Amino acid sequence: MPHKISDECIKCGACESICPVSAISEGENQYQIDADTCIDCGACAAQCPVSAISEA
Repeated sequence: MPHKISDECIKCGACESICPVSAISEGENQYQIDADTCIDCGACAAQCPVSAISEA
């Protein structure tokens, strides 16, 4: 199951740089995860400083 980014996202970009498949991109108000590309490795969730990433 892919991960999702909640409204707590502070747009720091830490998750984007750690994603091994480049599934994360910057959106208008927060970063977004492409569910079709996400391999559910959890690296982004571990990197997020505000715990805004969880399993969808």
